[in-house]
Amino acid sequence: MSLSLDPTQLDRYSRHIIMDEVGPEGQQALLDAAVLVVGAGGLGSPVVQYLAAAGVGTIGVADDDEVELSNLQRQIIHGNDDVGRPKVESAADFVADLNPDVDVETHEVRVEPDNVEDLIAEYDFVVDATDNFRTRYLVNDACTLSGTPFSHGAIYKFEGQVTTFTTEEPCYRCLFPEAPPEGMVADCATTGVLGALPGTIGNIQATETLKCLLGAGEPLDGRMIFYDAMEMSFEEVQFRPNPDCPICGDDPIESVAEVSYAEESCPVNAD
Repeated sequence: MSLSLDPTQLDRYSRHIIMDEVGPEGQQALLDAAVLVVGAGGLGSPVVQYLAAAGVGTIGVADDDEVELSNLQRQIIHGNDDVGRPKVESAADFVADLNPDVDVETHEVRVEPDNVEDLIAEYDFVVDATDNFRTRYLVNDACTLSGTPFSHGAIYKFEGQVTTFTTEEPCYRCLFPEAPPEGMVADCATTGVLGALPGTIGNIQATETLKCLLGAGEPLDGRMIFYDAMEMSFEEVQFRPNPDCPICGDDPIESVAEVSYAEESCPVNAD
């Protein structure tokens, strides 16, 4: 790795560079890295914000939605003037204002079986900041089959969960083999969500992303954190690989094309 930090970057990232766990080499690694954030809503907003601030050189943002007024209570990278705009465009403008070192690649698409594998192919790490089980399983399956590490997060009212998956440990389907029946989990438009909650979970996802890119610390492999904002408590649950898992088990499939992903009319709360 050749170091090419200029004086402005040495100043901007000085609090990283003075850390033994990062240093100039680690900061250069972040600038050379590419991360895909799937979802530019409640969870995706703090993830995009902190990855951009940290100097992750390329951030892909995939979302096919537009900014709505009701989003602004929690989706902190969008503002009043962005209502009606594609979220990926609003996110790109936010990052451009925050850090000119970062290139944003916008993907104004819905993640589907026929595009997910190509979508993640150019990225070193993926952040699942989605709001429905269908996309969540698509991201898990494509990342696991390709060996791409990723972070998962979800929120509900005052509660959240977060974990990290690498090629060394189980996948999301080992923990949740199938999505719950439609209608069992209400969406945030019905139940509501505390505005600050996605900030907590999204920041943990951003932290896990940076750690993995730096090769620092211990990621949440095989561990899921459950956060209860009402009690201000964290609980950790460990889980193991499932040898019968069709994605990471003893006899895995080769492509997401072999899986049937049912349509969902009711999203879950990652947004």
